[in-house]
Amino acid sequence: MNLPANKSILGGTGAIAAVLGAILLLFTPSDKSLEYLVIHCSATKPGISITADQIVAYHLRPVAKGGRGWTKPGYSDIIELDGRVVNTRRYNDDGIVQPDEITWGVKSINDRARHVCYVGGLDQTGKRPFDTRTPAQLQALEKYVKDFLDKHPDARVAGHYHFDNKGCPSFNVELWLASIGINPKNIYKRG
Repeated sequence: MNLPANKSILGGTGAIAAVLGAILLLFTPSDKSLEYLVIHCSATKPGISITADQIVAYHLRPVAKGGRGWTKPGYSDIIELDGRVVNTRRYNDDGIVQPDEITWGVKSINDRARHVCYVGGLDQTGKRPFDTRTPAQLQALEKYVKDFLDKHPDARVAGHYHFDNKGCPSFNVELWLASIGINPKNIYKRG
């Protein structure tokens, strides 16, 4: 079959190649290095025992039904009131953030971050940020951060407030990290 040089077998002049190129981009790994661990809170009152499954369901529920309408959960892991760490999105800890490992915690850095959330973070009125971490959550979060940094020694740990104008995670992340002995090079500081 003889075709003119500018025609494909499917009859286009590059349109098919453009579509195929776009499809390939969707399946190409991001190959972004894991740079951050971002700590979040669920923005719930003290003692309200919501589960990781409830948080994920809220994130994935359509906006019209009271949810966020996201295609992925906001957090990789959630620390419940009893200190149990629940994984919501699989990751392989290789230091590269693949597209299927991304969660929607902070729009500007999701492709370079892991996000962990503790249940709580608001005062009794539900209107103001307040550190509600239980002793079990404190212990679990400390272990989580230290284990993360053992695997990713060049990463930095931050609070959600470092990237967005929010009170989340309702405590001073820098001071807390210093208090548990985290190396200053791993503590994120704004500009």
